[in-house]
Amino acid sequence: MAGDRLYALLERLGNLLRTEERAAGLPHGLQPVHLQALRYLQSCNRYSNTPASLTEYLGLTKGTVSQTLLLLEEKGLLRKQTDTEDRRVIHLLLTEAGRAVLHQALPPELFKRALSGLPGEGEALEEALTGLLRSLQAANAQRSFGACGTCKHFQREGPGRFRCGLTQDPLSREDSHLLCREHEAIPPGH
Repeated sequence: MAGDRLYALLERLGNLLRTEERAAGLPHGLQPVHLQALRYLQSCNRYSNTPASLTEYLGLTKGTVSQTLLLLEEKGLLRKQTDTEDRRVIHLLLTEAGRAVLHQALPPELFKRALSGLPGEGEALEEALTGLLRSLQAANAQRSFGACGTCKHFQREGPGRFRCGLTQDPLSREDSHLLCREHEAIPPGH
């Protein structure tokens, strides 16, 4: 059955990637979950860089994420900042050291080499896996955590000017490429 074979293939790829992440994190004293947290924080927007968003994105318990954040903060890879408008909200910000670790560790070298051997450096594979991810998220009623520019709330106001239709906040070109917890995919055919 094709579904069984595809699942086994994806499971094996996931295991190999975690093994490579483990090896890449060892010189820095980090486990794969720590690198995954840093990677998320590098690619999310200002609405989504909170402990609750990270917990939801990783699909882990609050306790596990709390311990992960404690270690990353102790290592100087991230810092916490209280929101200026709502003092109850804490934002998680990567430090330069955190960015440097990510640059060195992810994606792992073995993955880069394997990807370079694929036709179009994996563009068709990326498209197919993105569709699979969206289907799984929709089936489980999970947030999509997509880039702002692919969200139904994303509004273009002119050359280089964007706005979030949900929050009414202006967005930069860089913002439009970042992951958002509030992302809602554009319905097919729109």
